[in-house]
Amino acid sequence: MTDMKPIQVGLLGIGTVGSGSFQVLQRNQEEIRRRAGRGIEITMVADLDSARARHIVGPQVQVVSDARAVIANPQIDIVIELIGGCGVAKALVLEAIAAGKHVVTANKALLAQHGDEIFAAASAKGVMVAFEAAVAGGIPIIKALREGLTANRIQWIAGIINGTTNFILSEMRDKGLDFDVVLKEAQRLGYAESDPSFDIEGVDAAHKLTLLSAIAFGIPVQFDRAYVEGITQLGAADIKYAGQLGYRIKLLGITKRQHNGVELRVHPCLVPAKRLIAHVEGAMNAVLVQGDAVGTTLYYGKGAGAEPTASAVIADLVDVTRLHTADPQHRVPHLAFQPDALSDLPVLPMSEVITSYYLRLRVADQAGVLAQVTGLLANAGISIDAVLQRQADEVGGAAAASTDVIILTHDTREGGMNAVLAQMQALPAVLEPITRIRKEELS
Repeated sequence: MTDMKPIQVGLLGIGTVGSGSFQVLQRNQEEIRRRAGRGIEITMVADLDSARARHIVGPQVQVVSDARAVIANPQIDIVIELIGGCGVAKALVLEAIAAGKHVVTANKALLAQHGDEIFAAASAKGVMVAFEAAVAGGIPIIKALREGLTANRIQWIAGIINGTTNFILSEMRDKGLDFDVVLKEAQRLGYAESDPSFDIEGVDAAHKLTLLSAIAFGIPVQFDRAYVEGITQLGAADIKYAGQLGYRIKLLGITKRQHNGVELRVHPCLVPAKRLIAHVEGAMNAVLVQGDAVGTTLYYGKGAGAEPTASAVIADLVDVTRLHTADPQHRVPHLAFQPDALSDLPVLPMSEVITSYYLRLRVADQAGVLAQVTGLLANAGISIDAVLQRQADEVGGAAAASTDVIILTHDTREGGMNAVLAQMQALPAVLEPITRIRKEELS
């Protein structure tokens, strides 16, 4: 064991993940020192609530309310940024890099939107920006993609990477309830924020997927090109019908390599119940990766929380500590591919995406309607996998004069499907807006 003095770390923001990181580092410091070759100590913490911060870290650690005091301290080698958001956090990360400090961050929004600029600044300065904690909490998915699967040409990734939405969908399925009811319950239990829009609209998942996509395919981060659709429109009826057809509905982040570009999309999906990922319940996360040599691999675990996320933060601290003195050329590139070797493969617009579909039409209960609907699909060259007809639930005691028609299609281009949906919606017998949910076999 070397007698090097411990590496000194400054922590910006000591909320849930920050306090978890401090505690796990203290609890396992001997184990971590044996692995890293030297001690790792958080010696300085910046938080606006300095009284709370002092209570967490005790008298040994210097507490300040100004993050810039941490960046200015020449003793600090690594800065952990856990403030979040793209405002002050962006300025502080760039200032830390300019000051020659390595950065460890859990900030997926910042990296998904400004990663190219931040990584370029870090490369120019010869420092590392490590972000394992930014995607899927404690699951080491970034490390698996950047290092473990580096031999592979990655073909696609599909992940449940937002715990809040997965918890809501699990509850909707278990209890047969609609979205709004379950959301209130999730907020009461602390699974959803008071303003849950980032989660339920799919934005958080899209931030994480953007990073996974860049690492998998060696393209720049392009969050603004992602297709993002949340779970607010999903009803209990569709979850029930999906179950009857042998599927479960999950909010997936999907990125695929096609010959003409990369798919980058977040939306609800029907997934076959026989797939392992269909059984990921509650707030758990799971990521499937398909590589040409390895086949399919699955990474499963806690995607959020103080200690699972701290697990990823500290793994990054250990990596940075080991490589601190290494020649920058010998480190793993931020986005897995050498910065001068990034591909200009474009992100495909949603209209170019190829997938299959679940369609639910509320139609008048009269002869010939089904033939009209299937005729429109046939004309467009879209083949049908299955059709299910169900008496619509009676509303207000009135006799049901309408039927639910559920259609599963084979693979087709989204642009073509959009055109057919417009034709179907225009049929006089179609009584309500058509529900369309994409279907992924993940085989």
